[in-house]
Amino acid sequence: MIALSPLNQRRWRNFRANQRAFWSLVIFSVIFIMSMFAELIANDKPILVNYRGDYFMPIFNFYPETAFGGDFKTEAVYSDPVVQCLIQSGGLAICFDEPERVIGDIKAKILDPDLDGYYKGWALWPLIPYSYDTSVERPGAAPLPPNGLNLLGTDDTKRDVLARIIYGFRLSILFTIIVTTLSSIIGIIAGAVQGFFGGLTDLLFQRFIEIWGGVPSLYVIIIMFAILGRSFWLLVFLTVLFGWVGLVGLVRAEFLRARNLEYVRAARALGVSNWKIMFRHMLPNAMVATLTFLPFIVTGTIGALASLDFLGFGLPSSAPSLGELTLQAKQNLQAPWLGFSAFFTFAIMLALLVFIFEGVRDAFDPRKTFQ
Repeated sequence: MIALSPLNQRRWRNFRANQRAFWSLVIFSVIFIMSMFAELIANDKPILVNYRGDYFMPIFNFYPETAFGGDFKTEAVYSDPVVQCLIQSGGLAICFDEPERVIGDIKAKILDPDLDGYYKGWALWPLIPYSYDTSVERPGAAPLPPNGLNLLGTDDTKRDVLARIIYGFRLSILFTIIVTTLSSIIGIIAGAVQGFFGGLTDLLFQRFIEIWGGVPSLYVIIIMFAILGRSFWLLVFLTVLFGWVGLVGLVRAEFLRARNLEYVRAARALGVSNWKIMFRHMLPNAMVATLTFLPFIVTGTIGALASLDFLGFGLPSSAPSLGELTLQAKQNLQAPWLGFSAFFTFAIMLALLVFIFEGVRDAFDPRKTFQ
């Protein structure tokens, strides 16, 4: 168990007493943890395969079709009826001619003389037998409406919408966590230095931020993507590069207000170092204002990623993007399930995050106490 200080215990009690924030945290945590194991929930490969007494884990390892009695040394296509028949029957040659009949006989527990009584394998599939880039084999023109196999239908390239939402939710949250953390660290340090030292340091920093804030970030992102190609980490770097200025003004104001207070003067008189005064004594008092602004950074980062993907300047087209799903909803008005899926995904995700940070902000505010 982690021992909390009395102050943090009071903050946790305040957060716990805020029912909306607490249950939002519970719901969001469950959804996020589930999305972290997306490969076990939505995948076109089995989680576990038993073939003639040996166990295989296709979601983590590469196995050629020859490992299951097939002819090709390329990776096995586990949705292929022939491969499924080979796994279930223990590699019988009749699978190449009549896989459906062999599978049907195995499921019905019928000992056909041609099968020699062998039923030697099984496969444990995820709940959703499609990954974010799997093409669904269903008749009809895409996008296809929801049914028992595709609960939220398919997009315009016949990819399962629910699988793409699960992977896209994980990608959006991880992107937001990385960008918000890095941007906040840089912004807090820059604002603290400005506010604490003031004078020429503050003046030069302010002029630099004014110039940097005037740089058209969207054009820079487009140019960099055209030169280097679109990638997740390049987008993270460019977003942090222009996003750190958001917290600077707020933190700077808090440090300018607090730098001449008595406890700061006393710490200086005792010979405490400037960095220790800034980040051990002054920063906790600036956290309420910082946390008040943090939900806007989080929601803004999610919105920025979705907007870039919607405009075609975000993640690679093959990535499971919620913004790309929104673009498909706009381009396929005859498929309302795409629009509803994108809308409710963003609405639920952003509402939960706002409620959580609202509770965190109130928990850090010494003037608020929940009963």
